[in-house]
Amino acid sequence: MTVHRFLRQILLVLCLSIMAAVCVFAQAPAGKEEYQPSVGQAGKDVIWVPTAQALADKMLSLAQVTPQDYVIDLGSGDGRFVITAAKRGARAHGIEYNPDLVELSKRAAAREGVADKATFVKADLFESDFSTATVITMFLLPEINLRLRPLILDLKPGTRIVSNSFDMGDWTAEQTITLGREEGCDNNYCQAYFWIVPAKVAGAWKLPQGELRLTQNYQMVSGDLHSGKNRTSVADGRLTGSQISFKIGDAHYTGNIVGAAMEGTVKSGNNSAPWSAKRLAN
Repeated sequence: MTVHRFLRQILLVLCLSIMAAVCVFAQAPAGKEEYQPSVGQAGKDVIWVPTAQALADKMLSLAQVTPQDYVIDLGSGDGRFVITAAKRGARAHGIEYNPDLVELSKRAAAREGVADKATFVKADLFESDFSTATVITMFLLPEINLRLRPLILDLKPGTRIVSNSFDMGDWTAEQTITLGREEGCDNNYCQAYFWIVPAKVAGAWKLPQGELRLTQNYQMVSGDLHSGKNRTSVADGRLTGSQISFKIGDAHYTGNIVGAAMEGTVKSGNNSAPWSAKRLAN
């Protein structure tokens, strides 16, 4: 092989290498900016407005979130409830319809070092199962809260619910809080509502002294004790999850509901004794 031919081959190889590099560079996608949501942007059923971080912190404190909890955020947006709960040691999950917000949340969880505890899914709330949650957080709209209310009331008694700014209609909140600007809430959505899912006790129950017939309006309980021809009204009846308290005459009953049974302690004056009741078939 002559020197000239060898040089020509070397130059050809170099030219082809340069051309290949140019082609690869030309075909490589330009750098894509990370998606950033805009306040007020339209969603499936709501517009996106972020919860002030101070209020998110307060809402999770209101629900007494601990590392033993599983928090599910309905309409998780940019993921701040889920990430904040995960930072407290809880497992947390966000359900969000906008896929861009889902990916944004996943990246934020990774940056904050909680990707192992904070998960997100693109899904419709009304096609999702959130029955395993111990805490539900949400910032939706009143009409959506009302649509969700029957599903929430079917959750395990004791499940805690917190909502930014919007209530549940005639289901009275256990507690309502409002943050001021000086406390770090710098927008128009600075109120939160807190509920505890009550057990279902409406119906007839058998006590040793008679038949206890209860009616229920969410966590409020009323009714009568029927003993022979006598009837005594139930007063101050209230549920806190699966815990119940009520008065019959001067006797104060407190106890727990487990399935079709109630049991606890009844106090009258300085005396106290155990009590129990069984649900009667309808």
